[in-house]
Amino acid sequence: MKITPSQTKRLEFLTRVTDKECQHLLDTDGRLFGNLFTIEVALQIESDPILAERLDAFVSRFGRLQDTVGDKLLPALLLAMAERSGPAIDNLDKAEKLGFIESADAWMEMRRLRNQMVHEYIEDLAVLTSALRSGHAFVPMLVASARRCVAEARRVLTA
Repeated sequence: MKITPSQTKRLEFLTRVTDKECQHLLDTDGRLFGNLFTIEVALQIESDPILAERLDAFVSRFGRLQDTVGDKLLPALLLAMAERSGPAIDNLDKAEKLGFIESADAWMEMRRLRNQMVHEYIEDLAVLTSALRSGHAFVPMLVASARRCVAEARRVLTA
């Protein structure tokens, strides 16, 4: 398969960005979840600016990696593979069939969690705590999926 120079440039850029975003998310995840994240910890957000920044960084990096992979890298990779790129759910289903992601349903659940973490943490610390712990549990799957997409993009680029 032959990809265009602009597709090559885009895939190279997205693989570099995705690699960095994976590492940034893993770093923040390790700092935020060094201990169990509980409602008692969440109560400290108002008085602990470092904790608040770590929380914001985790939510941002979790969502950013999802966006980069799901909305940018995956469609570019599918096009470079001469596959049809379409709506996000169709791309995720195709990515699951190709073995790039474990589950399109799990990916959609991660998306729901991201939205919950972004929009509800100000008001309901129980919801925030639950969403953050679920997000933390999804980090290995998210990073593994991102890295599989990057590996396939690099394979396509060298083919």
